[in-house]
Amino acid sequence: MAVPATPLARALADHTLVLDGGLSNQLAAQGCDLSGELWSARLLSDDPGQIEQAHTAYVRAGAQVLITAGYQATFEGFARRGLDREAAAALLRTSVELARRAARPAAREVWVAASVGPYGAMLADGSEYRGRYGLSEGELERFHRPRIEVLAGAGPDVLALETVPDAVEGRALLRAVDGCGVPVWLSYSCAGEYTRAGQPLAEAFAPAAGNDQVIAVGVNCCDPRDADRAVEIAARVTGKPVVVYPNSGEGWDARAGDWRGGATFDPARVSVWRAAGARLIGGCCRVGPELIGELAALLEDDLENH
Repeated sequence: MAVPATPLARALADHTLVLDGGLSNQLAAQGCDLSGELWSARLLSDDPGQIEQAHTAYVRAGAQVLITAGYQATFEGFARRGLDREAAAALLRTSVELARRAARPAAREVWVAASVGPYGAMLADGSEYRGRYGLSEGELERFHRPRIEVLAGAGPDVLALETVPDAVEGRALLRAVDGCGVPVWLSYSCAGEYTRAGQPLAEAFAPAAGNDQVIAVGVNCCDPRDADRAVEIAARVTGKPVVVYPNSGEGWDARAGDWRGGATFDPARVSVWRAAGARLIGGCCRVGPELIGELAALLEDDLENH
């Protein structure tokens, strides 16, 4: 398994690490207003202490990797709020520093993953769950590269190329991170064995197989029931450690602006995912510190029993 000789990559060779859960649901639990196109990224300027508090809640729950509040943080999105590029870049760097501050007091090693959300997150119209933006691979690369350069310069342990709905955007992101000097993971949002845009996951994962900058591949913000097969496909196609952090299983009703259905996230699936090759395991939307705490305890038990 050829991976960069970074501390996090070396850790994945021997350990399974617990990711945090959904940042937005924890911020909402803290009483934050997440309305508006910037979602949780708005708090980077308006109330950064709340973001650090949310990260700290996951550290206390047992998370070993914190994903920053950069998912919906883009130059274009901040420009719509009247921020110039210098101010926007400062907020991107702040997203990394807030997670780093929350990680420092922990008695164990806690890693920081700088979130790089998809193009559709900037549009704030649900496109990240559809893909097929009508843009070329080159256009998507040019969109992502400036933000990636700023985030890489902020010194995260890894860039989380996450919730990617489209194999075209996955390839563009891998081009955009080339030469940035930071390892990455590539994580698709999926439906069954397909990306949200309808490409087979095996096809979407394939470009990462020979890329030494990619230290993990997998899925996130998907139905937990789709994660089992996705983990198997990612491990088989790439031979790399797998990252998996599904949402609660509830469905987002964009028209009503609310979640529908019951939660199906089951921390007990950790042993299945780990056996299939997962080495970074956590939760996404609507998966909070309590569930991450259960997952961390189960993972510790699973490791002790094997």
